[in-house]
Amino acid sequence: MPIEPYRGVSPTIDPTAYVHPSAVIIGDVHIGAYSSIWPGVVIRGDVNFIRIGARSNIQDGSILHVTRPTAEHPQGIPLLIDADVTVGHQVSLHACHLQARSMVGIGAIVLDGVVVEEEAMVGAGSLVAPGKRVLRGELWLGSPAKAVRVLDEKARRAIAATTENYVRLAMEYRQAALDGPQ
Repeated sequence: MPIEPYRGVSPTIDPTAYVHPSAVIIGDVHIGAYSSIWPGVVIRGDVNFIRIGARSNIQDGSILHVTRPTAEHPQGIPLLIDADVTVGHQVSLHACHLQARSMVGIGAIVLDGVVVEEEAMVGAGSLVAPGKRVLRGELWLGSPAKAVRVLDEKARRAIAATTENYVRLAMEYRQAALDGPQ
């Protein structure tokens, strides 16, 4: 797998994490315990840092990046993904913060300065404009995305079940890679 340093800073990947060989991880990136990075994912922590918490999953084809320092944001904006977060296939995350147990659906785009609070969800194909805040437990849909309802207990359990499933799946893939060809 292409894991590359940038300006002398190399990615740090917990030994329990699963990273598919086709993923590209560059620079100041930390990946937490039992997290998974799936085929074709690009994580580029070059002009700022990226942190991915424990048991989070970044699914196939997603792109993660950050914002460099500017006059408006002298420190730039990192990308933060807390624990137990699910990021669907082909999602673009740019300098945002996904809090614990949140979910971003397939093909969504979440831009600079956005905060997706705990147990909230950005629906598939949605575009969350810079600086928005998706409140705890809300579902946002559309382009531009807007709050459409509060997630019920069943929906929050489904997010948690997806996260748990990806932890199990990643461990199967990790073990298969350790076992070698059959």
